[in-house]
Amino acid sequence: MPDTVLLDLDDVHVTFGTLNALDGLSLQAHAGQVTAVLGPNGAGKTTMVRCCTGLLTPDAGSIRIVGDAPGSARALAEVGVMPQSAGAWNAIRARELLVHLSRLYNDPHPVDELMELLGISHTARTAYRRLSGGQQQSLNMAAALIGRPRLVFLDEPTAGLDPHVRQRVWQVIRQLRDAGVGIVLSTHLMDEASALADHIYIMDAGHVRLDGTTAELTAKQSLEDVFLANTNVGGVR
Repeated sequence: MPDTVLLDLDDVHVTFGTLNALDGLSLQAHAGQVTAVLGPNGAGKTTMVRCCTGLLTPDAGSIRIVGDAPGSARALAEVGVMPQSAGAWNAIRARELLVHLSRLYNDPHPVDELMELLGISHTARTAYRRLSGGQQQSLNMAAALIGRPRLVFLDEPTAGLDPHVRQRVWQVIRQLRDAGVGIVLSTHLMDEASALADHIYIMDAGHVRLDGTTAELTAKQSLEDVFLANTNVGGVR
């Protein structure tokens, strides 16, 4: 299962005016693995996800999602995306949101079961805007998982969570990995990447500066030290 490539970026370039947001980015994510993509703000991580979900077309290079083009019907059905924020959902109640999203898929995850798994059953009748930051994060994750995706993009999934909820999210990520799901994890938390990732890519200025397994990258120093040595503030060199 881990040999199955679910995400393949090859020499991807994206330019905004004079800014090279992605400058020859190449990386892969496999089924049954957590692939961490680390980088300072401005390194190009969000641009990468936008390209992978079909919201942005690269100027050059290629991207394959579950063997198909980003934004294709097959890719959209097989991919889940957890954003850092989802302001457009403000007025809808938590359970109503998941029920609505579940109707977009042929075989959705049972809503109540998913809410229980993420510890948000008690928020079922609460409007999104009235949820705490941590509850919104957990609901965003539930929305990403409702369609039983083969590949999931998680953007700062534990930002603002208390230690108990953070451990619950980590356990869900491990369960997904063990079930064969490919997970692309974007995080600024070095301990989170060290605890969860099978493979780590360190991005800076729109391209990969270094990659390897957690054991390989931390053989001689901490992951934070490796990160600091290979990146600059704001992703600008």
